[in-house]
Amino acid sequence: MGAAMSVQAELVLDARNGTGESPVWSVAEQSLYWVDIPARQLCRWNAAAGLTTWTAPEMLACIGAVAGGGWIVGAESGVFRLDPQAGGKLGFTQLAPVSHAMPGMRFNDGRCDRQGRFLAGTMLMDMSAGAKVGNVYRYDGDAGLATLLEGFITPNGMAFSPDGKTMYLSDSHPLVQMIWAFDYETATGTPTNRRVFVDMNAFPGRPDGAAVDAEGCYWICGNDAGLIHRFTPDGRLDRSLAVPVKKPAMCAFGGAGLDTLFVTSIRPGGIDLSDQPLAGGVFALRPGVRGLPEAACTL
Repeated sequence: MGAAMSVQAELVLDARNGTGESPVWSVAEQSLYWVDIPARQLCRWNAAAGLTTWTAPEMLACIGAVAGGGWIVGAESGVFRLDPQAGGKLGFTQLAPVSHAMPGMRFNDGRCDRQGRFLAGTMLMDMSAGAKVGNVYRYDGDAGLATLLEGFITPNGMAFSPDGKTMYLSDSHPLVQMIWAFDYETATGTPTNRRVFVDMNAFPGRPDGAAVDAEGCYWICGNDAGLIHRFTPDGRLDRSLAVPVKKPAMCAFGGAGLDTLFVTSIRPGGIDLSDQPLAGGVFALRPGVRGLPEAACTL
């Protein structure tokens, strides 16, 4: 394969998100959750109730479900617990502050590993600076926040193999555009043996948010190219699926059979969007493979 395939992308919601990120499917609620970073919103959608949003005191970047209810989030100033409530109220409780290397930083991409630890990376919001000040952190309830990896501009694309023993990570900045694989020690939550998985400079789009399917293949959003690429565990491009926007941001498997690939996207400001009026929307693809339920974080 390797060519773009004609799987039709369905518009789930014309959300017009500034930066729609971190979709996570709740099996218990049969609902899709995600964030709109600049709007400081946690969003939820399901077919019966439609869209519900909650607004936080600061920007939310990446989320993971918490065992027993609620969400863990990497935000601007640290890691927090979110408790969505009726009437648009949102509990926002700090779990751990973060010491950024520079002002103007926030968390970016992240998720829970298969064992329920929360991992997330940070970035300088002014991407034009190209500053390698982003770190990847691990949070767990016993040890708090620990620095795992350093020296990224825009850490992204975090995902784990079905057995949890391989961690994937990208840097989506135009100066880097790489995806790496790591051996992941599941007992301690430690990545080692960093190696190039895919050099995305050879493929359309910058490597943004990602997901892993039940067959162990890695799906990565090709930001700026309007594509979602599927790579096999040995780093071979298997297929590319198109969405009707230029900036798909992150993908996640969901639906009753975990066979729907949901894709969030970015609606850039200050440019003509006549060629992509649905930018910032949420889309669904039926790729013919299933995903895996996301692990819940144990606080």
